[in-house]
Amino acid sequence: MERCNWAVLGCGTAANEFAQAMGKGGRCPWGVANRTYDNAVAFAQRYGVPKVYPDIEDVFHDDEVDIIYIATPHDTHADYLTRALRCGKHVLCEKSITLNSAELSAAMELAREKGLVLAEAMTLYHMPLYERLHELIQSGALGPLRMIQVSFGSYKGYDMTNRFFDPDQAGGALLDIGVYALSFARWFMSERPDRVLSQVKLAPSGVDEQAGILLMDPSQEMATITLSLHAKQPKRGVAVYDRGYIEIWDYPRAEKATIVYTQDGRRETIEAGRTADALLYEIEDMERAVSSEADGMYLGHTADVMDVMTAIRREWGLVYPKERP
Repeated sequence: MERCNWAVLGCGTAANEFAQAMGKGGRCPWGVANRTYDNAVAFAQRYGVPKVYPDIEDVFHDDEVDIIYIATPHDTHADYLTRALRCGKHVLCEKSITLNSAELSAAMELAREKGLVLAEAMTLYHMPLYERLHELIQSGALGPLRMIQVSFGSYKGYDMTNRFFDPDQAGGALLDIGVYALSFARWFMSERPDRVLSQVKLAPSGVDEQAGILLMDPSQEMATITLSLHAKQPKRGVAVYDRGYIEIWDYPRAEKATIVYTQDGRRETIEAGRTADALLYEIEDMERAVSSEADGMYLGHTADVMDVMTAIRREWGLVYPKERP
């Protein structure tokens, strides 16, 4: 696998975690860009990044850059990833990758035209644990899937100017934490859900604060999802099969799952990978995809999740000021 030159766009929490992950392999990003130049300089000094771009536009035109990792607020993603793709750069973009399915479809078409890899930074898809579970499921040991239960809740203070609640920054539970829960459900479901029901509680700012979601796919596999930005919940996912169920805690970056077999109550623990290396697995899979060694970035799953989120928000009548129709 050939190593690539990465540029980081953004200097927030996700970008710092990304740079730290590269550091584990004795590497660092090639360059960094940010809306506030001084923050980019501080980031470069912290992680030994050799290049700081005076203007964000410069990162898209650097011939030395192979992949741009976008870690800016949700409302900027579609614009930045489009510019990156047009300039011939592969893109790994933080979730949610775009604000709606139309934006994502346009980006996917551009990536196909340019022969580039476009992917969402969904660590769940790259944790070794899920590959191990996939092998078990494919073996038939658990039988057919019946139901999935997923919860994700965090407690954010009621500050309507904070990005979590600000409609101008595409705030709300669905795009911030719901994308994890829906990605978990899509990983285990055989097909894209085609029946969706939901209930929502809106925050004073008008974005979704709390939601309950029901999914069903054409195989009649079902999922129930509960989300909240103002009530702490465990990050717990359960996939229920005919002959047993899989239970995973802290599922986005899980390294352990418990399987309980229905017939005799036997419990089995499967461990694979390390939570601490979640972003490193993601980086390695992206570089494999760019090198054409494997296409393991699950953009199809990303598109399915985005379709569901877009349909749900349409039902709620929730439109972000900056989203493209």
